[in-house]
Amino acid sequence: MWIADRWKDYEVLDTSSGEKLERWGSYQLVRPDPQVIWNTKRSLPGWKRPNAHYHRSQKGGGEWEFFDLPEQWSISYDVLSGETERKIHFNLKPFAFKHTGVFPEQAVNWDFSASLIRERIQKTGRAPKVLNLFAYTGGATLAALSAGASVTHVDASKGMVTWAKENAVSSGLSEAPVRWLVDDCTKFVEREIRRGNHYDAIIMDPPSYGRGPKGEIWKIEESVYPFIELCAKLISDTPLFVLINSYTTGLQPAVLHYMLGLAFEKPFGGRIEAEEIGLPVTKSGLVLPCGASGRWIAE
Repeated sequence: MWIADRWKDYEVLDTSSGEKLERWGSYQLVRPDPQVIWNTKRSLPGWKRPNAHYHRSQKGGGEWEFFDLPEQWSISYDVLSGETERKIHFNLKPFAFKHTGVFPEQAVNWDFSASLIRERIQKTGRAPKVLNLFAYTGGATLAALSAGASVTHVDASKGMVTWAKENAVSSGLSEAPVRWLVDDCTKFVEREIRRGNHYDAIIMDPPSYGRGPKGEIWKIEESVYPFIELCAKLISDTPLFVLINSYTTGLQPAVLHYMLGLAFEKPFGGRIEAEEIGLPVTKSGLVLPCGASGRWIAE
């Protein structure tokens, strides 16, 4: 398992009975987590006096209960690229379905991508072109930019792209080489293929289900592998890596490994690695599973 254990501004303090107690900077939140099927004693004070608590409804969805939490606050992460740390900042706010604007476990992938980008720049003096698809609030984009890449950031949600831009400004990356695009990812990739454009690295975080800006339907079981095959047509003659994240139950590391093998390793060589990703739990010393990632590394 790849463990995101380098955070200073974020911490899973404890887990119990379907919920996790987290520290986001100076604030403690209680949020549901389906992986937490154990029942342990809730001895930490934050369980009884959190700054906010997201209550999941048995009918689906849920709602926030606020006690002492600002509308927005920020945290930072020191991305490790080679032997250099570069700080990126995230503006947080609680919004629909328990989210805050950051998936902290993805820090392991930020470090991975930034290190390969920095190494490529040191070897060639050229900034790699990175495509970030289903890019959310831009954690992977910020990491790539901080390492010196040029990035095309694509998400179907205008609100998420705006949020990512704000994070870039907060991180001192407002002048970095990035294109911010609100678009359906599949249609964008198809147009890039027709234009003859190519990228040295591709990052994707496909949702289990979603709709594009014009109502396009995305179902991951039906859509993800054809999409990966399309993305293979965008890889440059000097490829660096492809990274796929998954929070869908059926897409385990072995499945990611197999899909990347067919679409990238078989035609282009290189190697593949795929693992669960997780976050350390301070009180118990356990690691909380948080999805899976697959990486194709060109060699």
